[in-house]
Amino acid sequence: MANDFDFMLIADVLPTLLQYLPITLEILVWSIFFGMLLGIVVALPKLLDIPVLKQIVSIYISYIRGTPILVQLFLVFYGIPALLQIIHIDVTRMDAIYFVIITYTFSNAASFAEIFRAAILTVDRGQIEAAYSVGLSRMQAFIRIVLPQAIRVAFPNMTNTMISSLKDTSLAFSIGVMDMVGRGETLIASTTRALEIYLALSIVYYVIVIVLEKVLKRNERYLNRYMQKEVATS
Repeated sequence: MANDFDFMLIADVLPTLLQYLPITLEILVWSIFFGMLLGIVVALPKLLDIPVLKQIVSIYISYIRGTPILVQLFLVFYGIPALLQIIHIDVTRMDAIYFVIITYTFSNAASFAEIFRAAILTVDRGQIEAAYSVGLSRMQAFIRIVLPQAIRVAFPNMTNTMISSLKDTSLAFSIGVMDMVGRGETLIASTTRALEIYLALSIVYYVIVIVLEKVLKRNERYLNRYMQKEVATS
């Protein structure tokens, strides 16, 4: 029968889909990297209790959390060219992948800002005061005392954000980026085998998530190695 499920098609299309994996990973890596940098900047007004900026940051984080990533993607894709057109800058021919990276950077930054802020607030204030008392500057105390502990506390939530961002990259095709899902859509159009193609895509994403989880878990254990030693010797 023409509609029989075709197991072999799944194996056949997997290599084709994997050819577009680098595009998916490129979106993930750059959006995570820039998202972390922007997240630190966004977290500062709340940490330092800066008037006005603190309220602006809160609205930004609330807006990102309260709107679907797909809507944000279209807002960036259509909104940035419209805004730049006001000052006579034409970016309509810019590769769509850059709009995807910008969108996920803003989205990830909101998550990382809250993660970093919460992690930094867990560090005992007494340790910071002790660092000041032995002559460390504010920056030195942050880098040597606060940051290592905050990263260890924040890392599990950072892991969850990275994995969620990986799955969100599947929406990039909606503005014309030819990633794995985009290639899958073209395969569906040519083969009319939607179930097999989507199942193949799910397998690829699942394997990537499992590998990413294992890598990040190993890094988490490395960050917690000294605490584990203290527990073992106590």
